[in-house]
Amino acid sequence: MDILKSLGHPEEIFNLFKFKMGGCRTVMPKLDYESMSDSLRTCYLYLNQTSRSFAAVIQALDGELRHAVCIFYLVLRALDTVEDDMSIPLDKKVPMLNDFHTYLYQDEWSFSESQEKDRQVLEDFPTISLEFRNLALEYRDVISDICHRMGVGMAEFLEKKVGSMKEWDQYCHYVAGLVGIGLSRLFSASQLEDPEVGRDTELANSMGLFLQKTNIIRDYLEDTQEGRAFWPQEAWSQFAGRLEDLAQPEKLESALSCLNLLVTDALRHVPDVITYLSRLRNQSVFNFCAIPQVMAIATLSLCYNNPLVFQRVVKIRKGQAVTLMMEATNMRAVQTIITQYSQEILQKVSLTDPSRDKTLHILALIREKSALSQSSLPSRTHHLSPMYLSAAMLLAALSWQYLSTTAAQAQGTNDMQGQ
Repeated sequence: MDILKSLGHPEEIFNLFKFKMGGCRTVMPKLDYESMSDSLRTCYLYLNQTSRSFAAVIQALDGELRHAVCIFYLVLRALDTVEDDMSIPLDKKVPMLNDFHTYLYQDEWSFSESQEKDRQVLEDFPTISLEFRNLALEYRDVISDICHRMGVGMAEFLEKKVGSMKEWDQYCHYVAGLVGIGLSRLFSASQLEDPEVGRDTELANSMGLFLQKTNIIRDYLEDTQEGRAFWPQEAWSQFAGRLEDLAQPEKLESALSCLNLLVTDALRHVPDVITYLSRLRNQSVFNFCAIPQVMAIATLSLCYNNPLVFQRVVKIRKGQAVTLMMEATNMRAVQTIITQYSQEILQKVSLTDPSRDKTLHILALIREKSALSQSSLPSRTHHLSPMYLSAAMLLAALSWQYLSTTAAQAQGTNDMQGQ
């Protein structure tokens, strides 16, 4: 039960309760599905079915940008589904990836042979491509260009493993950095953000790389068990003969050294993340960009020097995620969150860790970039009296099951599937 995991964090219980009672709408307002065409409504249905992380923040974007980012996500989800599907032979998959951007302008193109769980975006690609063609030209040009470049990059890495740290950056650029670049161009094209946001591809690339590297680090066990290898060989070969050997109990010390090396490498993108976020002016765009980034640094803090990474997929608590979502709505709050989790990582750095000096160096850069001294940081804990806090915790605990049930019923009544 989510609330039990947050028992040692009273502010999370408070925010979980607040979130259930409607606080989510301050960050994620509900969409008016009735005003949409049937095909666009179907696209949002697919968005909610295929995205655990981004559906909510995409639907909170302002104006026509929301639809453009929704379609952008679905196009790339379809492309990614082709890449992930191990049942498609390479001689068929490679041309599909290289040519995928051309399918956007083919009314009837679809693919019904996928075995992946998200195959509906391929089977009903005509609905997605129809809404793509309904977008303004400036949005279509960005989406088509990024789809093309990403497909080519995915095809390149199908037949080679991620070897060097440089290749790790290159792979993450293809699958996530390009997403950051494309989104930034969409932000600027919508005129909700300045042209500078779309032009600075280096910062946009770092936004994507930070998220992708965090996911790769966190998903070590799941990926290796399914035969996927995304940790760079240059890193893991220093500590083991095979990547999967890091999960062996007798390899724990070496495994943690490798893990910490990769976390340190991911952290070097955080100064760019801070610079990027500080340029944003539209509230919905800021929330969209900031929330995944603060969740990523919270995840890295959880992963750093943590043996559980090699035993299961580690995830931040739901109460923690809700708290971050509700708080990361302005730059100062984001700086506070980044500084807090950087400090948590700092406290875990071992005297004997091979990457210690590099870790300390990047954490110092992050602290400097955040421009917040530890003494001036505002507390992120709600200042509630012990009696009120205890009452809130008790009320939350007693009400949680009821609220979960009624919220699910309301969702089933009001969401777009009931339109």
